[in-house]
Amino acid sequence: MTLALETLTAGMPIVWGGDRVSLVPEDLARRFVAGDRLLVMQETGELLHIPRAIHDIARAAVTRARDAFAELSTVSDQQITDFFEAFAAQLESAEVWAPIAEANAADVARAAARGRTTTRLAASERMRADMIAGLRAWRDAAPTRERTVERVEHQGWTVEQVTAALGVVGFVFEGRPNVFADAAGVIRGGNTVVFRIGGDALETARALSALALGPALVKAGLPQGAAVLVDSAEHAAGWALFADSRLSLAVARGSGPAVAQLGGVARQAGTPVSLHGTGGAWLAADVSADRGRFAAAVYHSLDRKVCNTLNVCCIPRARTDDLVPAFLEALRRAGERSGHGVKLHVVEGGEPYAPPSWREARTRVRRADGDHDEPLVEFLSPADLGREWEWEETPEVSLAIVDDLDAAADLFNTHSPHFIACVSAEDPQARARFFARVDAAFVGDGFTRWVDGQYALNRPELGLSNWQAGRLFARGGVLGGDGVFTVRTRMTQIDPDLAR
Repeated sequence: MTLALETLTAGMPIVWGGDRVSLVPEDLARRFVAGDRLLVMQETGELLHIPRAIHDIARAAVTRARDAFAELSTVSDQQITDFFEAFAAQLESAEVWAPIAEANAADVARAAARGRTTTRLAASERMRADMIAGLRAWRDAAPTRERTVERVEHQGWTVEQVTAALGVVGFVFEGRPNVFADAAGVIRGGNTVVFRIGGDALETARALSALALGPALVKAGLPQGAAVLVDSAEHAAGWALFADSRLSLAVARGSGPAVAQLGGVARQAGTPVSLHGTGGAWLAADVSADRGRFAAAVYHSLDRKVCNTLNVCCIPRARTDDLVPAFLEALRRAGERSGHGVKLHVVEGGEPYAPPSWREARTRVRRADGDHDEPLVEFLSPADLGREWEWEETPEVSLAIVDDLDAAADLFNTHSPHFIACVSAEDPQARARFFARVDAAFVGDGFTRWVDGQYALNRPELGLSNWQAGRLFARGGVLGGDGVFTVRTRMTQIDPDLAR
């Protein structure tokens, strides 16, 4: 017999993981009422409370997208092409963009007042241009439905493997308005999307939805439910969305712990996940590194803080005399560019390689909650090399002095999120050895900021995946709209008397 959970009491034991128990805290017991949902995370024992009203909002959004998915099967590829052009044209319109920018300015002001990061929240003209370019890239992309992957000829009959739309994609992302347009890319392949944006950017998302996305769907003749915003600022809205087993794929972007939690919710619902959490790129110099190329790679990897920004730099002991000064000079220049100084973390054991003028200095560091007076250099335990520095306008990076390139690769494999590893080496054999040795989803021999779907592959991305939780199955680390599909097997019988 199945009974509905109608109440919780403080101290109530909740079994998880088969042999462990979490006790209901008093505040959760007080807030929980009949009709609410309680998610019990089977890996961590976390108790996630989803109020009924939030559950209903998310469920209604998925229902709209599910219904729209069925309708999209009757929509032509040309109509989908027209949608992307219409969406881009709406964003290009000064009349349309003005109220979107106004809503975004209000979001930024509220976030700043709460001490929240705003570096990726502000919808700048550059972000607007990137959104428009991304939408037009999807406009010009080849249709992905009904693409033949494989064809096998038999006597009297044939079998084809053919791509098809996957279904409803759930997408939870942080307060970055440009990702709003990226999410729409799944429509290229006949999928629909339900997205929940961070509360910091909710007013911007509402404006984008009402003034650009919605009108573009109407103009192209696509169902309104093809892209649906979960209109709630509550974290529980993301849990409710990912707990809906009608999703065909759950995609999450944001901070590591939050993304991991969302991934756990989706997995418990039986939904495949694509997670884009911990970032931070590594750059390792070889003894054969060219000083100028190395310094340029450092400088151009620190222009702004995103997931592919330089986070850890490794320099071989044999080249510290010239490469450490080159590194520090490039870091200093990056701070001058941003106008708010720099912050350096030196891994323990590297103290002698930080000059006294740096070790003894202090700096003003701009963080989300304002400026802070801090030491210019702090020392870091090797165990903390995996920490991603979430800086605002003050470039922040770790420096490790290593014996050689192999030692740098070993540090990367031990401490990094297995995301981006770049090398500065003039010796091609050293580059090849490094690429083979590092367990990274993305490898390169220059600056780290190249890792981006739109920049590198001319395809707007839903997100980038690291290998922190293991290598990905059957797809690359860049997930784009054209990567969301399934494969159908279709038989054509020519011989009417075919029999086994």
